[in-house]
Amino acid sequence: MSAELAVVYAALILEDDNVEITADKLQALVSAAGVEVEPIWFSLYAKALAGQDLKALLLNVGAPGSGPAVAAGGAAAAGGADAPAEEAKEEEKEESDDDMGFGLFD
Repeated sequence: MSAELAVVYAALILEDDNVEITADKLQALVSAAGVEVEPIWFSLYAKALAGQDLKALLLNVGAPGSGPAVAAGGAAAAGGADAPAEEAKEEEKEESDDDMGFGLFD
């Protein structure tokens, strides 16, 4: 098992038990599991996860963000008629490249 994975598992165990994630508690769990980890990882993960709700992060994996989705939706609604015309122009350019008189296997 990698050192980073052991620290992540320890953080998940602490979060599941509703215990504050600290470097000392992470180190205690990882050492109890018998995994050797450099001490820097404990403080890095403890600082990175301080104040974060891991349960909410895990439940929202893969969920689209609200800011970019709204902006993209508004842009599509405003310029929806222009998009197909631009795509047709791009396709014509790509097709014209084939008519240059030489190919990859010539």
